[in-house]
Order: sequence, then C-alpha cells, then structure tokens
Amino acid sequence: MNTQPIYMRNLSKSLYTGLCSRLGQPLSRKILRNGGRSAAARKTAGLKAAGWLACGFLIVGAAPAWADHVEKHFKVDSRPVITLHNPNGAVTVKAWTNSEVMVIASPASSDVEVDVEQTGNRVDIMTHPTSDSVADDELRADFEIRVPQDAELQIHDDSGAVSVNSVLGDMNVETVGAGVDLSDAAGYLSVKTIGGSFQCLRCAGQVEVSSISGNFRLLDMRSYHVRAQTSKGNILFNGEFIPNGFYDLKNYSGVIEVRFSPGDSFDLSATSLKGKVNNEAKLIPPTHQQHFYSRFGNSLFGSFNSGRAKVELSSFDGTINILKRN
Repeated sequence: MNTQPIYMRNLSKSLYTGLCSRLGQPLSRKILRNGGRSAAARKTAGLKAAGWLACGFLIVGAAPAWADHVEKHFKVDSRPVITLHNPNGAVTVKAWTNSEVMVIASPASSDVEVDVEQTGNRVDIMTHPTSDSVADDELRADFEIRVPQDAELQIHDDSGAVSVNSVLGDMNVETVGAGVDLSDAAGYLSVKTIGGSFQCLRCAGQVEVSSISGNFRLLDMRSYHVRAQTSKGNILFNGEFIPNGFYDLKNYSGVIEVRFSPGDSFDLSATSLKGKVNNEAKLIPPTHQQHFYSRFGNSLFGSFNSGRAKVELSSFDGTINILKRN
C-alpha cells in the first residue's frame, strides 16, 4: 500500500521540487555587497516569500477534505469464505485467478472505520462508525474486492449497490434498498431485498430471490432451479428451461413475463386471480384435473412440446405474459 499522502501523489514531483528548491537559494552576492536592504533586495525577498506562500497553497489546495482507503491482501486456500457487513456503499466483487483475496475499501469520512480480518480460510469485512455522532449519509464505505472463482460470499449491504461477476461459489446477499447485480454466477444463489432490484445475467445453479417491492430481471439464465417472489415488483425471465428444471415466479401485483423459444419444453401453470394471463405458446391441454383455484380468475395450464421442465407463474392482481423470444 502506498502510504504517501494523497496530495503528494497528485502533485507533480518535478513542479514541486523545482519550485521549492529554487526558493531556498541565497540572495545574489552583488545585492548583499551594496549594504543594507536595497530596493532590489527588498524586491527579491518579497518574491521569495510570495513563492513560499504559493508553494504552500499548491500543497494545501491539492489535498481533499478527506481522502483515504484501505487495501489488504490475504492468501487463501480453495473455496474461501468472504463475509461483508456494510451499512451503505457500492460493493463490487470480481473473480480472478489468484489464490488470494484483495480488499480495497474507501470510507466516506474519518468517522468511518473498516475492519478486515482473516481467520483460517475466512475473510471478514465490517464497516462501523468511530463515534456516535456520525451522520447516516457519512456512514458509508465503497468496496472493490477480488476473490478466487470458487469463493463463497456472504454480503449484507443495506443501501447502495452490490455487483458480483464470475464468482461460482455459493452466495448469500441481503439488502434493504441496495440493488443486486449478478453475472456469470453459479452455485446456490440466495438474494433477499426489501426495496432493492435484482438482475441475474447468465446465472447457473440454483437461484432463490425474494423482495417486497424490488423488480427482477433474470436474463440468459442457465439455472435448473429458479424461485423468485416479490410483492409489488415486476419479474422478467428470459432464459433456458433446462430439462427437469423448476421455475416458480410469484408476485402480488405487477407484471410477470416469461420468454420462450421454439425448442423449449415445459409444463406450464399460470394463474392471476384478478389480473390477466396473455399467452403466445401453443399448449397441449392437460389430461388431469387442476387445482381448485383454477376455477377462479384467469388460469392457463398445458404442456409446450414434451413438457420436460416445470413452470409455475402466479399473481393476485398482476398481469402474466408468456411471450415468444425475439
């Protein structure tokens, strides 16, 4: 970690050295031999003092009110566990090929402290205030974290944003208002938010996500098990229906939209008690009797192609769309 002050790193070394070193040179001998402080001497001394003042202003002006960060590296074995507890901030986690965990934390002020500790194959990261007078908007730290591809993540970030890329280990993410963005993830993925949105791009493995008002976007999915539930948000699923896979999407209100391709194969159950069900799939009607609630609201049951995956869509008064993929 570079411990040199931020303002010194931002200041041109040649400019600073050249300006301040020249100010240290003595007055010319010619001026001193004339005796007393001649007009030229007084002028030179004034310029010298002004130069020192300008040099000081250059340094102070380059220093921000607060600029600090923590950078730490930890050697780990396969499948390390990384935990993060952060009240507020942007969290970015990316996989790399190194057998180590790198944590770069940027607290919002000197009243916020970040602790990073390693215990065995586990790295724990925690943000906390250093005093009771810290304002809510100052209790913030942003993180850039690099982990091995097989790392397991446990992230708690109340507000801000969480982004995870190319991590294949199990993952548990909990937020209040922070949005969660996963890409090229696998393993068992559990995400819980209150108002935060969720996007999963090219995710595999098992995905379970729940929210009160967040919107979900499940794009180019390769998962064999997806369970998504939000009370007031919208859900978009645009991905592959893997044979023997299970896909359960629910909300109270909002839009549930599922995109399918001609080569997909699934059994479909779609019900909105007080909303609409719009369908573009040519379904084969079921031969067995459906559940009792199929007699109420708008319901749709049937098989698309040979029905190898199971798709269940349900809403109270929202709209359900089963549409062809473009």
